[in-house]
Amino acid sequence: MDLGLPNIANTAKVLVVDDDERNLLALSEVLEPIAEVVCSPSGRDALRQLLRDEFAVILLDVFMPDLDGYETAALIRQREQTARIPIIFLSAVNKETEHLMRGYEMGAVDYVFKPVDPMVLKSKVSVFVDLFNMRHQLEDSEKRQASILRALPMAIYEVTEKDGEFFRRFRGGDLDHFLGSEAPSVLRGDRDWQEWIHPEDRARIDAQLGRGGDTATFEYRWIGPQGVRHHILDQLVETSVGAGPKRWAGSLLDITERKELEAGLVHAGKLDALGQLTGGVAHDFNNLLAAMLGGLSILQRRLTFGEREQLVVDQMRHAATQGTELVRRMMAFGRQQELTPDSVDPSSLCDSVAGLVNHALGGTVTIDWNCPKGGLNLFVDRGQLELALMNLILNARDAMPEGGAIAVAIEGVRGTSRDPPMIRICVKDTGSGIPEDVLAKVTEPFFTTKAPGKGTGLGLSMVSGFAHQSGGEMRIESIVGEGTSIELILPATEAKPSAERSDGQAALDWLVDKRLMIIDDDDAVRTVLSEQFRDAGAIIENFASGDEAIAAIEKTPRAYDYILSDFAMPGLDGLATLERMGKLAPGARTALMTGNADDARLAKAKRVPIIRKPLSVESLAKAFA
Repeated sequence: MDLGLPNIANTAKVLVVDDDERNLLALSEVLEPIAEVVCSPSGRDALRQLLRDEFAVILLDVFMPDLDGYETAALIRQREQTARIPIIFLSAVNKETEHLMRGYEMGAVDYVFKPVDPMVLKSKVSVFVDLFNMRHQLEDSEKRQASILRALPMAIYEVTEKDGEFFRRFRGGDLDHFLGSEAPSVLRGDRDWQEWIHPEDRARIDAQLGRGGDTATFEYRWIGPQGVRHHILDQLVETSVGAGPKRWAGSLLDITERKELEAGLVHAGKLDALGQLTGGVAHDFNNLLAAMLGGLSILQRRLTFGEREQLVVDQMRHAATQGTELVRRMMAFGRQQELTPDSVDPSSLCDSVAGLVNHALGGTVTIDWNCPKGGLNLFVDRGQLELALMNLILNARDAMPEGGAIAVAIEGVRGTSRDPPMIRICVKDTGSGIPEDVLAKVTEPFFTTKAPGKGTGLGLSMVSGFAHQSGGEMRIESIVGEGTSIELILPATEAKPSAERSDGQAALDWLVDKRLMIIDDDDAVRTVLSEQFRDAGAIIENFASGDEAIAAIEKTPRAYDYILSDFAMPGLDGLATLERMGKLAPGARTALMTGNADDARLAKAKRVPIIRKPLSVESLAKAFA
């Protein structure tokens, strides 16, 4: 298996220098099994060979014409690239101490006398060949390690203490990843890494270092020269020994991606927790609202109010409607809002939202609409999108108490041919902007910077939940003092928009003289609905549970035109109840009503219309159509 490691076998070269060709041939035969042999007939030729190749060892004859071995060795030692190559002198005559000492002065590491003993020569040369190969193997390993470090978002450094001061020197890694063009100045020591640590984190780091110890690990925020923000994991270990200067080795690792992932998981956990909370309270809360709104409608039809009494009733209806909207926002943030996506023309969207918000902007805030006509349409729930866009515009207005400008632009998102079509809606203001520490929290549920009573903290969280549930995303960019830009990236379609829905309340005259069964375990809801439908001329029977309704119809069979059942009830739930009713009253049209349309059990109700509480006349007529 190829691991990408260098092949170090037989990579070393040995330079043999001798003016006698027979000696060159003999020495080559002895050394070829352990290394590649390069032969040179003179000192000058040997110097030329040394310019071209790197050698593990040089076998150099002492007596040669022109340049002898001593002169050649002196020249080799003068050149920086060859000064450390081991030299073994070959000599047939000069065995006196004087000549040996001169050879060692010229840089020789050993002498071999002619005639050469092959075993002795091989053993001596093998030592230098092995050392050469080991050195190159170590260099290759260091290069690989350096390459790995350069490929990682990290840097290696050393810290030395001298006279009570600490000096940091970087030894490896990808310092450019953090510092860019400032990396050379940090390597030279002109600037210090500490300069870019977030000011709020410096005191904590100093306090942790002050506690002493052989090791230290801490995380901090780091803002680079170009303003790029990182999260750094800094780890130190002491390497000094004895009573000398203190030394530490450390590593800096960019953990920004990990931090972003952790933040995303925390946010997802909040979404899930809020979704569960919302699902738990939505049913009961919507039952209360249904009873309030239905009761107010009955009272308004049956009684005549004075001006002040009518004002109170209108305020009660407004409060109940706001409560309904609050639940929908919570469910949208928890991505549990029931959506009905359809094709929406961007220009008509702008027209409808402009009519809703223009009167609320005041005289000091202007709004510029840039909405294309023709081309792609949005594929979203129109009502929820209008609500989301209104929230963004009103938030932008609140960010400009002294006045300013809002720009709303809608455009297609360019992508590859494989990407699904998307449309971008951008709402940009010239307001005060959002600080970084606040920007990370603006989509959290119930987080608001507005004064008490001025906001629920669910505006942006609802918008974010709606965007994600629709198959898109929300992006926020803000600069303090310059303004904020919020983008919604939403699915698009080429389909034509559906006909506009009527906002008027449909009549209930289709219920006149019809027999209607209402099943709901909530007394208030059951009573109010019964009275509403009686006022419309229907013949009503109501029951507190599915078991009661089934027992009554089994005891006294009646023909029903419509059966309307709550879903979440003790005993038999609404779906099981309607399944039984299908056999007992096969001619009746049935529908389920629920305060929590996200209940997973509703997935089984594929053939039964589902109506969300509080009920609207249109939804009821559509279910029983």
